[in-house]
Amino acid sequence: MSAVKTRLTKDEEKELKYLLGSSHLTLLYKGSVHGFTAAEFHAKCDNQGPTVTVAYNGSGFIFGGFTSQSYVSAQMCLTDKNAFLFRLRRKEGVVTSQTFVCQFAANAVYVSQNNGPNFGNCFQITLGGNSASSVTINANQNYIATAEELTGNDLMLLECEVYRVEDYNDFLESPWRKVTWTAGERNKIMEEIRSYKPYLNPVSQVRILFVGPIGVGKSSFFNSVNSVFRGYVTGQAITGSDNTSVTTQYRMYPVKDGRDGKTLPVIFCDTMGLEEKLGFGLEIDEITNLIKGHIPDRYQFNSAVSICPDSLGYIKSPALKDQIHCVVFVIDGCKIEILSEALEQKLKQLRRKVNQLGVPQMVCMTKVDELCPALEDHLAYVYQSKAVVEQMSIHVQKRCSVMLHNYRDPADCSFSCICVPTLQNVSKGTSTKEEEVNEAFFKHMTNISKTSEMVLMGDFNFLDICWKNSAAKCKMSSQFLTCVEDNYLFQKVEDVTRGSSIFWILS
Repeated sequence: MSAVKTRLTKDEEKELKYLLGSSHLTLLYKGSVHGFTAAEFHAKCDNQGPTVTVAYNGSGFIFGGFTSQSYVSAQMCLTDKNAFLFRLRRKEGVVTSQTFVCQFAANAVYVSQNNGPNFGNCFQITLGGNSASSVTINANQNYIATAEELTGNDLMLLECEVYRVEDYNDFLESPWRKVTWTAGERNKIMEEIRSYKPYLNPVSQVRILFVGPIGVGKSSFFNSVNSVFRGYVTGQAITGSDNTSVTTQYRMYPVKDGRDGKTLPVIFCDTMGLEEKLGFGLEIDEITNLIKGHIPDRYQFNSAVSICPDSLGYIKSPALKDQIHCVVFVIDGCKIEILSEALEQKLKQLRRKVNQLGVPQMVCMTKVDELCPALEDHLAYVYQSKAVVEQMSIHVQKRCSVMLHNYRDPADCSFSCICVPTLQNVSKGTSTKEEEVNEAFFKHMTNISKTSEMVLMGDFNFLDICWKNSAAKCKMSSQFLTCVEDNYLFQKVEDVTRGSSIFWILS
């Protein structure tokens, strides 16, 4: 006998899976194939765990009900706080769903060996024989749903199908991180990233260093962000998988906005992948040089010898803009638990080194769709996936972690709605380092202002400060102005000295 085929279209099945938080549905019963009888229904559907019933009528309505309890051939009520009725509808080519939750869990589902699916005597499918079936909709308080809402008042069924929901209860009731999965919200965040300005004025672009084992998707993340902002799939960074790192150079990737070609205020810095063997892949000694800005773009890594002040291209006096402002550890969500002990120890040493250098860090977990297959079609559930949460809670903190599914069509809203906030969260993480530098600078100003005679000269680059009104627009400038006033310092020059600029002399 050939395999029984579903009546659902691909997009209808996708919406139903999304509704159930499921990655796979197994068709157990199909009335037109197995017969519209209660006996066949129970033979195919009893003791199968969570199931969803889908009914179709001649008016084009698709509706049904879900229960997390198993059907049995006995007369009883099944208590189910998770049961609900639903209707799928198509409008302008897009399939959406409407649900009607159970109001009284104790009356969620009625079962009897002589009846088909019966949801609280509100929604009951009558399996009357081998030719046809019908549905009865009764107005009661178990489910607040009317015959018109569910069926369009067409109670005769063309088909009835029952599916086993394979991975039910793999998701949390609510996400632990709120993400609005709309194109409007995505575009809003993209604008925030375009207009993002680091607190430190000399730094126009924050540098974000990505570190992780080979093959976890570091380079793919760069390409994903590029694709979203450019509006088409790009492959600027070299990607692939091998036994050794595909990336052998230190590379800096500015991200261009496809709308006008301007670069974003972030630079991605890619390195060799981590390997467990000594003398292979990125070594811990190189991290300090990378973070302090001593290593130039396109530097060819040599695992046997670390860069030193005498090396060609070594940057001896890197400016603040040349340094790393945030480190992102990229890990494969599917391979966390099978990392070798040597590689795990190397990761821990790297994180300790980054902590010692006082640089903010985050963790990006990639390939979450492989960790939780239900996310392949429904990425919006990523922050509800129990599998993802379990891996993350063991190894990293929620507040400093982001999830990612690499490399999709940039027009895919759910992909860009996770890719873009990921970049936003990473960019915001750089502000911690900047604020520490600010505090140290202001503390130094406070200390030196205690001397009896002191003149402070310099180009502090706070162009928005109005000395006449003692006012400033941005946060950093306001903090500087407050520090000046708190220490009884005064700006001695009031007129412009070069172009429209004023030379600063504080005393």
